[in-house]
Amino acid sequence: MLLSVELLTSMKNISQPCNVYQLGQLEYGRAWSLQKALVEKISNKEQPSSVLLLQHNHVYTVGRTGSMSEINASPECLLDLGISIYETDRGGQVTYHGPGQLIAYPIIDIRVLGGPLKYVRALEQIIIKTLSDYNITALTKDGFTGVWVADKKIAAIGVKVSRGIALHGISLNINPDLSYFEHIIPCGLLKAQITSMESILDKPMDMDTISYSLQYHLGKELGLTLIDSDPEELPTLD
Repeated sequence: MLLSVELLTSMKNISQPCNVYQLGQLEYGRAWSLQKALVEKISNKEQPSSVLLLQHNHVYTVGRTGSMSEINASPECLLDLGISIYETDRGGQVTYHGPGQLIAYPIIDIRVLGGPLKYVRALEQIIIKTLSDYNITALTKDGFTGVWVADKKIAAIGVKVSRGIALHGISLNINPDLSYFEHIIPCGLLKAQITSMESILDKPMDMDTISYSLQYHLGKELGLTLIDSDPEELPTLD
């Protein structure tokens, strides 16, 4: 299902403008620095709300409630995998990001959305509705954050809120190399099984098409007017 830009920008009952930046594949540290720079600009009213859409190089990230002990790989193994590690300020524990995952980082003021918990629940619904567009029935689990298909996790969510502005966000498994999850305890779940859209549907998936679907539901669920924007407008990083 291909959703046009015209459809994305013609949604009803939308009040908050939001710039959307397509960044391709971006190293995790640079994406994190960019998010923090955007938080400063948005909180100072120098920039509208923004969404970063991208993929990462291979990386394990450790959230605020995570531990390096949840990464079950020696330094030699990590080197062979070509993977880096970041201890981050997002919520959650350890997860993997890499090519084949669609990453969405909404940098928005969530106070108008009812606060962090309602925001996280909204992110889950965005993922569920995106998957439904591809006839994948997904669900949430009581006591956990993220989205599952049956007993397998397909999407992770982790956020931080600074001065009412959210950063970090969503990772949706489209067609990543799932073997990278074997070296961690994903999201602190000892027996977690991980899946992807391509594994479920058993056919190649188009990242751009799925991105448009996710953008549509993100705009509708969060009350955003999405504006396709030039990455050259983003803050310059040192």
